[in-house]
Amino acid sequence: MNKTLYGRELKKSWRLLVIFAAVLTMYIVMIVSMYDPEMAQAIDKFQELMPELMAAVGMTGNSDSLAGFLVSYLYGMILLVFPMVYTIIRANGLVAGYVERGSMACLLAAPVRRTTVACTQLLVLLTGEVLLLGYCTALECAAAELMFPGELELSCLLGLNLGLLCLQLLIAGICFFFSCLWSDTRYSLAFGAGIPVVMYVLQMLSNMGGKLEGVRYATFFSLFRPQDWIDGSSAAWWGALALAVGAALLYAGGIAVFARKDLQL
Repeated sequence: MNKTLYGRELKKSWRLLVIFAAVLTMYIVMIVSMYDPEMAQAIDKFQELMPELMAAVGMTGNSDSLAGFLVSYLYGMILLVFPMVYTIIRANGLVAGYVERGSMACLLAAPVRRTTVACTQLLVLLTGEVLLLGYCTALECAAAELMFPGELELSCLLGLNLGLLCLQLLIAGICFFFSCLWSDTRYSLAFGAGIPVVMYVLQMLSNMGGKLEGVRYATFFSLFRPQDWIDGSSAAWWGALALAVGAALLYAGGIAVFARKDLQL
């Protein structure tokens, strides 16, 4: 790792991290505060009126417990989409953006190897992901304990967010790989953003059930099933492992591609 490059890039991440953290703070606090039996019954009735729409965004869980309520209204869309958007924005500029602007020539002119540059930029991306999801975890715990003391099981929440982190790490791997592969940010963004977005749309279609249920086998989002973490199913751990292995392979592939590509600087 190049400490100077890491520090400079991490400073660039702060403004974006603060913006996303502020938006997620609003949603998390609002949704935790909505948890009560009467509100749960009202939302369940809304699900009955528009089952396909609610299922598409993952709002079909058991809302009898606080953990189930959070799964239904945070982990179906909000905590999937917002960290994903952060990753797409940040990853696109870490490698491909440098090459397109010509700034990569300055980095490589110094006695720094390509693999060092790629690993440093990857670490910047992963640091941002961990900080954002770590903040969300701490906020969920604090909000739940403040508003509903003893209602939320900490081990359940930590396992749930571990699975979410593995999912976001895979998305980061996709974005990072294509940022290393392409020297033009248009193509980097088209593939790095396009694949996760298409996968999420396929997940929404599979959530609607019926003939579209089989679509879930075509998307990696199906490896993260929040309800499995609530139920304590071993399938949750296998899904997280598969996501983590996929992420590691994409990181290694991105670094290898960047180390060998013709940058034409």
